[in-house]
Amino acid sequence: MRDAVIVDAVRTPIGRRGGALSGIHPADLSAHVLEALTERTGLDPARIDDVIWGCVSQAGEQATNIARTAILAAGWPETVPGTTVTRACGSSQQAVGMAAAAVISGQLDIVVAGGVESMSRVPMGSAAKAGENYPATVLDRYGIDGFSQGTGAEMMAEKWGLTRTVLDEFSLRSHELAAAASDRGAFDGQLATVPGVIEGDEGIRRGGTLEKLGSLKTVFKEDGVIHAGNASQISDGAGALLVMSSETAAENGLTPLARVHTSVVAGDDPVMMLAGPIPATEKALKRSGLSIDDIGAFEVNEAFAPVPLAWQIETGAASERLNPLGGAIAVGHPLGGSGAILMTRLAHHMRDNDIRYGLQTMCEAGGMANATILELL
Repeated sequence: MRDAVIVDAVRTPIGRRGGALSGIHPADLSAHVLEALTERTGLDPARIDDVIWGCVSQAGEQATNIARTAILAAGWPETVPGTTVTRACGSSQQAVGMAAAAVISGQLDIVVAGGVESMSRVPMGSAAKAGENYPATVLDRYGIDGFSQGTGAEMMAEKWGLTRTVLDEFSLRSHELAAAASDRGAFDGQLATVPGVIEGDEGIRRGGTLEKLGSLKTVFKEDGVIHAGNASQISDGAGALLVMSSETAAENGLTPLARVHTSVVAGDDPVMMLAGPIPATEKALKRSGLSIDDIGAFEVNEAFAPVPLAWQIETGAASERLNPLGGAIAVGHPLGGSGAILMTRLAHHMRDNDIRYGLQTMCEAGGMANATILELL
C-alpha cells in the first residue's frame, strides 16, 4: 500500500505587517520557498507533478491562481502545473492533505504543497467583505447579521471560563517559547531566509509583562477579554513541503522527514467558529488508533489565545507538548501560509527531538478545522 511522506519542508521567516517582507510580491515570496525546496533536495523541478498552494485572500496580487504564477516566478519549467485552494486559515494544511491523498491514490507521484499570504499587500477580507457574502438563508438560520472570528473568540473564553489573565499569561508564554526557540537555533534548519532583508521571525517580543498586556484595549467586546496582545499578529509568509511516496523517495535517494499518518477535516458551530480543532482532533485520534498521550508534540494554531487553551481543556493534552516553540501570537499568522509553516515547524521539531507522533490542527472560518498526524521516519 502506498504512503505519503514529507521529504523536506521549508518556510520563510514570518514578517510583520508592513515589515521586512512587505516589499515582496506574494508570488515571488512563494517562489522563494519553491526554489529553496528544490535546492535543498536536489530534485529537478521538472519531475514535480503538481503544486497545490493555499491562499485565503485570492484578490489583487494573490488572484489568478497564485500557485501557477509562483511556479513561473521561480523559473520552473512551464510543464509544472499548479492549483490554488482555500479552506480559510487551514488552506495550506489542506494543500498537504490533498497532496498526500493524491500520492497515496497513485494519481500523482511528486507534489509540492504549501501556501502564502502577504497580508501587508493584500489585506484580510480583500476577496469578500464580511457580512456581505452570506445569503439571508444562512444569516437567518443562525439569527445573526454576520460572522466574526473575534466574537467567536470571546464566546470561547466565556464558555470555557478563560479569564483575561489566563489568556494573557498564555500569550506571554508564546513569546517566551518562540524567543527561546529562536535563540537556540531551533528554526535554523527550516528557514529560507532573505539575506539582507529578513533572517528570523519578526513578531517575537521580549520582556512582556501582564501589566503591559493589561493596558491594551479589548477589540470585540467592551467588557471582553480579547485584545491585540492575546490574538495572532497580521503577517506575511510562505511555506512549502515536498510530498511523495516512500518508494519514490528511495528511488530518488531522498530521506523523508515524516509520514502523513492521518489527515482529517471537521465542521463545527460556525458562529463560535473557532472550536473546530476539538472535534477534528477527536476524529484524527479515532481514525489513527492513537491516544492523546501517544502524541509527543502539538501545533494548535494560536489564532486567539482561547483556541489552544479550550482545546487543551477538552483533550487533556500535556502543557509541555502544546506549541513548544511558541505560536502565532508571538510570530504571526499569515493566513494561507500558516498551515504549511506550522507543519514545517512540527516536522523539524519532531526530527530534532526524536518525537514519533505529532499533531497539527487549526481553526478556520465557517467553523471548520483540519487535523493532521505526522509520524517520524
